[in-house]
Amino acid sequence: MPRFELDGKSYNNPVELALRVIGGKWKMPILWRLKDRVWRHGELRRSLGGITAKMLTQQLRELEADGLLTRTVFAQVPPRVDYAITDVGRSAVEPIRVLQAWGRASRALVDPASVDPAAAEVAAPDG
Repeated sequence: MPRFELDGKSYNNPVELALRVIGGKWKMPILWRLKDRVWRHGELRRSLGGITAKMLTQQLRELEADGLLTRTVFAQVPPRVDYAITDVGRSAVEPIRVLQAWGRASRALVDPASVDPAAAEVAAPDG
């Protein structure tokens, strides 16, 4: 596919765009969690493990700017902020699921002893 521009940024192909939007260490796991329910910042941080509050905030802002999630602020004390997946974000869930399956399969090919076939079938995805 020829180069194209979107929102003032140039891309060589659609994969580059997809990786900009959902690539990196945290965006897919965030979207994976949001696919089932609304989450709060602290819940996401505890669930993800290893992410700093600053990094989570940055990733959430980027996902919101790209239209993959919504941020709802409730005027109460203490303040409450909810994050929910949008239809655009939901459209990324299936590609994430496919990447997850590919990751499992490639892990099994690289180190067959590391994968319990029964556990792989029923394991909850991390995203």
